[in-house]
Amino acid sequence: MIVKAKKINGVNVFEIPDNVKPTDGEYYVTQTRDGSIIYSPKRKNIFEDEKFIATHDWKQEEISIGPLVGKEKFD
Repeated sequence: MIVKAKKINGVNVFEIPDNVKPTDGEYYVTQTRDGSIIYSPKRKNIFEDEKFIATHDWKQEEISIGPLVGKEKFD
């Protein structure tokens, strides 16, 4: 599907075709170096959610996967 940007009241607007169903109210808009325009739903960051933080174990246990194989530094 091809859409064209329209200027309405001094703002560029893209129409959303009927076959595209928005799932969220707000979107981040990004334009890549090649000119692609990407709309991504704005979602809550779970790592800033107090309930999520309180219910997850944040301990990280280091595991040994064998001897060093290159120029790694072991402190």
